[in-house]
Amino acid sequence: MKRRSKRLLLLGGAGALLVGAVVLVLTAFQENLVFFHTPSEVVAGKAPQGRAFRIGGMVEEHSIRRAEDGLTVHFSITDMAQMIPVTYKGTLPDLFQEGKGAVVQGQLDEKGQFRASEVLAKHDENYMPVEAQYALDSAQMNKAAESVQQ
Repeated sequence: MKRRSKRLLLLGGAGALLVGAVVLVLTAFQENLVFFHTPSEVVAGKAPQGRAFRIGGMVEEHSIRRAEDGLTVHFSITDMAQMIPVTYKGTLPDLFQEGKGAVVQGQLDEKGQFRASEVLAKHDENYMPVEAQYALDSAQMNKAAESVQQ
């Protein structure tokens, strides 16, 4: 085999390995990608079915109910336009409370109940995730526009 042929074979093999590595990385990235949705988007059917995603908004007043097992908590997340019921089994963050911002990650079940695997609460009075703040502001503007039209 000539020197040039060996070099081309080596470059072709290296290129194939690089393409394989890129495909593996992109596949792993796609599987772990979690999108953020508002309760209004979830109710409108824009959230993925059978995949994990995040919902952000405010914990609805008077919605927190604890089950007898002491770990399961039922509550609702709202963007002031729509509400999504959430069930979470585990320890909640210390700052989690009604009327405060929260982001939950999990999946919708067949009944439309959101099964959370993770709950994140805002950490002080001045902070809220950008996506959650935008969702709340948008929902409030849409609600105000609807009331003006009526």
